[in-house]
Amino acid sequence: MLGVDLAGRDVLMVGGGAVTARRLVRLLDEGARVRVVAPEVCDDVRAAIATHGLSWTPRRVRRGDIGAAWLVHTATGDQRVDADVAAMAERLRVLCVNASDGAHGTARLTAQARSGDVLVGVVSDAGVDPRRAGRVRDAIGALLREGRLPVRRRRKSAAGRVDLVGGGPGPTDLMTVRGRRLLAEADVVVADRLGPIDVIDELDADVEVIDVGKRPGHHPVPQEEINAILVAHARAGRRVVRLKGGDPFVYGRGGEEVAACLAAGVPVDVVPGLTSVVSVPQAAGIPITHRGVAASVHIVNGQAETSPSTVAALADPSVTTVVLMGVAALPRLIAVARGAGVPDDRPVAIIESGHTAQQRTTRSTLAQVLGDAAAVGVRNPAVIVIGDVARAELLMPSPTWAGDALR
Repeated sequence: MLGVDLAGRDVLMVGGGAVTARRLVRLLDEGARVRVVAPEVCDDVRAAIATHGLSWTPRRVRRGDIGAAWLVHTATGDQRVDADVAAMAERLRVLCVNASDGAHGTARLTAQARSGDVLVGVVSDAGVDPRRAGRVRDAIGALLREGRLPVRRRRKSAAGRVDLVGGGPGPTDLMTVRGRRLLAEADVVVADRLGPIDVIDELDADVEVIDVGKRPGHHPVPQEEINAILVAHARAGRRVVRLKGGDPFVYGRGGEEVAACLAAGVPVDVVPGLTSVVSVPQAAGIPITHRGVAASVHIVNGQAETSPSTVAALADPSVTTVVLMGVAALPRLIAVARGAGVPDDRPVAIIESGHTAQQRTTRSTLAQVLGDAAAVGVRNPAVIVIGDVARAELLMPSPTWAGDALR
């Protein structure tokens, strides 16, 4: 099997039917310069011709059409015509894919799966069996998406980069496919405390893992040093994943890390993650918006000073206020809310360790939540939800949601 680069090279498509339509898109994605020769074309091929400005010659193929091509793909629907095209291509020493009978062409398109810059092609050398190849391709593709195949680069390269990956609320299977793939390719992982820890155990033994996790009031690695770590490893030609809990741009200081990389001339990208603003309440059966109950959401960093906009959100019954890193700030927030005239019966929910085996939900009201939180010993990490969506009976008359300690 031979990998052929068709970018910028002439590819002749003979025939204008459904097979041509499917294969044409793939060849265009590879950067090929595609020409079509066919008396008629189907709607999908016609649309591709118009969209991409392709050359279409509306007649039967001739010998002269083939000579200028690097690759010929023939799919006229007529086996005899396709065989003639394949024979002409062979006499002219031009590779040809014969879609009517792949065993009689000089080239075959593989069933392919991609993971970043790794392309895996599946083909049989004992006759053509596209369904079999497709099933094998799908199985390999699933392993690639799960980060279970060894796709790390083994040759040193000067082209290092940084990818900020949102790990979501914790479970590995709530990460994005792209995040898993980038972790499988990483040489260095700079990890936070609340990222998906289990996925780190799956990394190769020689992947360098740097723990920069922060805890409330305890920041062992200052942000400026984290920025410097990312830049230094990328400049050394390494693929660096900055693994964060939740989403990098939701109180994750991801913007500062991106700015540091850009200032240093280091390629950087951001992979979004499932933010705890949404996912942790969801784990307790709390929708942060709900028709007729809450139409908007206000997100609060509990460690910051209470702003006028937060006071307004707490006072508005149609707004859900979601507080991150707010356990220590809960007395202050409750005092602000009551001072703004928020009713004492406004529902409050505190979800600790969402999406883990230790998840616990305490439901209360504005007037009682401080006592209830103290009684059960609420601890970080926790997400606090203030608003009518936190009512226990909102989604079901007798709540039985796992992890709830109902009050």
